[in-house]
Amino acid sequence: GQMARKGRKALVREMECVACGCCEKVCPLFAIRVMLGIAAAVDPKRCVGCGKCQRECPAAAIVMMEVEA
Repeated sequence: GQMARKGRKALVREMECVACGCCEKVCPLFAIRVMLGIAAAVDPKRCVGCGKCQRECPAAAIVMMEVEA
């Protein structure tokens, strides 16, 4: 069997998000995109938790979450 591993995923706090698209530009895996010009959303299947989007976000709307991998 597989051991339960901890991983990290980006999560957008939609209330803080200003839909500027900065995160989209820096994501190496195209795992995050601004939906409907309202807020960014992360595709957890693509996200590897690198944290680039979090560092780039001017609104501090992205948090890194510990998840079961």
